[in-house]
Amino acid sequence: MNSATSLEQRAVSRITRRLLPFLILLFIVAFIDRVNVGYAALEMTGDLGFDPEILGFGAGIFFIGYFILEIPGTLIVERWSARKWLARIIVSWGILATMMGFIQDATQFYIVRFLLGLAEAGFFPGVIVYLSHWFPYRHRAKTVAMFMAAIPVANIIGAPISGLILGINWLDVAGWRWVFILEGLPAVVLGFVTLFYLTDKPRQAKWLPEEETDWLEAELAREKLVKHSRQQFTMLQAVSDRRVILLSLVYFCSVTSAYGFSFFLPTIIKELSGFSNLMVSLVAILPYIGGLVAMILVGTSSDRTGERRWHTSLSFLCVSIGLFLSSIAYANGNAVLAVAMFCLVGIGTYSALPAFWSLPTAFLTESAAAACIGMINSIGNLGGFVGPYVVGYLVKNTGSFSAGILYLSCSAMAAAVLVLLIKKLPMTERFAATDQT
Repeated sequence: MNSATSLEQRAVSRITRRLLPFLILLFIVAFIDRVNVGYAALEMTGDLGFDPEILGFGAGIFFIGYFILEIPGTLIVERWSARKWLARIIVSWGILATMMGFIQDATQFYIVRFLLGLAEAGFFPGVIVYLSHWFPYRHRAKTVAMFMAAIPVANIIGAPISGLILGINWLDVAGWRWVFILEGLPAVVLGFVTLFYLTDKPRQAKWLPEEETDWLEAELAREKLVKHSRQQFTMLQAVSDRRVILLSLVYFCSVTSAYGFSFFLPTIIKELSGFSNLMVSLVAILPYIGGLVAMILVGTSSDRTGERRWHTSLSFLCVSIGLFLSSIAYANGNAVLAVAMFCLVGIGTYSALPAFWSLPTAFLTESAAAACIGMINSIGNLGGFVGPYVVGYLVKNTGSFSAGILYLSCSAMAAAVLVLLIKKLPMTERFAATDQT
């Protein structure tokens, strides 16, 4: 091992240990606050008289608010301060997540979910941009995989916690209200911790030795020169680039299937099995356990080979197949086969993410990259509105989840096809080769 390789490994290892555990914790808390409505719905819908269409609309309207502030929030991270902006996001979403425990009707449900989306907008793409300030390209898919492991972990942790909280009735307040209150408060505390813990730029990091700082800044500058030598992008050119538009459509289709699936998963399992709320929450974690393992393995493979598109496409294909077969299992009342196929859906959904989110930073830098990541995430997350709402609408009008699940399967198949239409990115091969030296 030569000295340059040793320096690189020390720097990347140190940065990973310092930043990733805390960022993962933040994302776990954020994601629990985003999706716990699916578990609260096991009791909330009966108490408030919500039908599946109301639940789907309320779950999805989060992403309308998310869409509005996504690109501005991501640019603020790039141009101002990730530390301060992320802290603002975390505190405000914690307050609004807690307020969900006090809603009384559908209107209040819609308003608070919409405001929660506004509050959280910019967090995820902001972190993706933030990580690009700390990790060279050849380490990025694995790093993103580690960060995005928070999504399945949040479901693995949040599902049984939500199931347990549903069973309490403190102060004559229903358990589903305590789900929102108790799971929202940690974000408020962590928001203030963020101000003191994160560092905006490598040169400001007192915990990073100077030689490692010099290496990292030189490496990131070299990557920037490689990208600039190919094509200079203004923000307007970047967001209108064919690849960016395709990435936005891919993410829209994938998010449609992912959230349409995850928000209604507890309800589907309960309908098929007749289990208690706690048992439903325990069964519901199985797809996320599979997704967590697959995310790390596929992210590592993508970094090792430098290939992104096929890793992403084949993962989405798994989602489509899993959803299609689970619709057949559901129609036949086969709970065991349905849960097995749900696990395939989880594996495909989460294994696609690391390679996918490495694609934009392969050809874009700085504000152009920030704007495009914000655009991809904001347009894509509109699928988080479409998926739950369409499934809820179809359930209300057909009396079954079968049609909704088939719709989600078609959406995942579209994502698998669209990502292959993106031209091969020379940046990936250049830095994959560098990684082997």
